Amino acid sequence: MQVEWNHQTVLLSEAVQALGIAAQGHYVDATFGRGGHSRAILQALGVQGRLTVFDKDPAAIDVARRWALEDGRLGVRHQGFAALGELGPASADGVLMDLGVSSPQLDDPARGFSFRHDGPLDMRMDTTRGQSVAQWLETADVSTLTEVIRDYGEERFAAQVAKAIDRRRQERGPLRTTRELAEVVAGAVKTREPGKDPATRTFQALRIFINAELEELQQALKASLDVLKPGGRLVVISFHSLEDRMVKQFMAAHSKAVVDRRAPFAEPPPMALSDVHRVMPSPREVQDNPRARSAVMRVATRTGVSC
Repeated sequence: MQVEWNHQTVLLSEAVQALGIAAQGHYVDATFGRGGHSRAILQALGVQGRLTVFDKDPAAIDVARRWALEDGRLGVRHQGFAALGELGPASADGVLMDLGVSSPQLDDPARGFSFRHDGPLDMRMDTTRGQSVAQWLETADVSTLTEVIRDYGEERFAAQVAKAIDRRRQERGPLRTTRELAEVVAGAVKTREPGKDPATRTFQALRIFINAELEELQQALKASLDVLKPGGRLVVISFHSLEDRMVKQFMAAHSKAVVDRRAPFAEPPPMALSDVHRVMPSPREVQDNPRARSAVMRVATRTGVSC
């Protein structure tokens, strides 16, 4: 029996409103997940409108393909959003990216994303390809472990965690399950913010690293400038500081005039993005859905100039 995992979409109405849906437009949900945003976009589109969805997760793609059988406006791509540029220049009226891991992925122990459930130490978004976290941890040296946990998890005890993982490998063999890893991390991280599990930052770091999430986000943001039509909207929802910082800096870099020091009196080049702003979840949404607590949505409009 196939289990249907629940997912409460964060900033649902705000994201769809930010896209400024035109009935006959073409929109992109670059992270389909379980289709919360996609369903709302399809409801806002007319009969000639189109929605293209991307996702690396085979379970998400299965859901999207079932939808596509019943709705010819929906196109499905089993790819990460780094492939966004394949849609072609000025082909989309809006692009939505809802970053990070979804509730169904966290809640399914077999996926290995959560330290709250014991399961195989996998964490791949696309389970059909690539190394699992368990496989990578077998051979990663201490300095590499430290760098990954520090840089992707912003973990101040990264060196201690890396050494503890290495010690565990030498004494008892490779780490295979989420519980095993969480126990090792708990023994190495002596203090943590109230209410936060000691393993939170290490699990985040390994997930981001194994899926190359930040590298993919960087490629997707750059591709969005080519894919969006003039006046098209870029809407990005992030859930931790590394992602949000990257999105914020990208939008700022493409929406502010930069003076060329070699020609300080020359007219600055036109910017590719405008009307950049931030949207936060309402107190009511945070109360109803704790996952919304860390969400930040940033919105920008594509100008009519090339970048």
